[in-house]
Amino acid sequence: MPRFLFVVIIMLMSLPVMAKPVILVLGDSISAGYGIDSKEGWVALLQKKLINIKSTYSISNASISGETSAGGLRRIDPLLVSDDPDIILLQLGANDGLRGLSPVQMKNNLVAIIQRSQKSGAKVILLGMKIPPNYGKRYVDMFYNVYPQLAKELNIPLVPFLLEDVALNKDLMQADGLHPNVKAQAILAEKIEPYLFPLIK
Repeated sequence: MPRFLFVVIIMLMSLPVMAKPVILVLGDSISAGYGIDSKEGWVALLQKKLINIKSTYSISNASISGETSAGGLRRIDPLLVSDDPDIILLQLGANDGLRGLSPVQMKNNLVAIIQRSQKSGAKVILLGMKIPPNYGKRYVDMFYNVYPQLAKELNIPLVPFLLEDVALNKDLMQADGLHPNVKAQAILAEKIEPYLFPLIK
């Protein structure tokens, strides 16, 4: 082998490998695919859509069933290091509401998650959630208002309510009335697309 070619090959081998950009999903059972095959969940469907449009982004799903905003806050720093995400889809808070936890504390936890994510260089998209009306109008309103407040104060995109057109449709929900079924997953993925795709182009 000519010395010149040998040197070129060595130089190419020494170049750093560019990591693929990562989308981190930090959520609860809605994103973890509770009650269904995770391969049929909205996160997996969104990954397929990215592949179809020949995007280099890969999705890392760090969602855990039962996760609260406090749990997400405890996990965010290690995830920012291990996944080094470029974009974060933040879908937390529903379990705070279902447990009757303080909306003020929930907001503080989400603020901390978003600010730490932004400091790392990641862009954050907030996925809004709602809770059943039987928790009382005052609490339900306080809970839901956290999301538009955060979006405005921190200047981040907000998907107003991820389960819009799904939560009240029995054909799209599991028997527990809380989790979307397989048929609903494509709807959820499509709901996120208009907010996510402009950030990856």
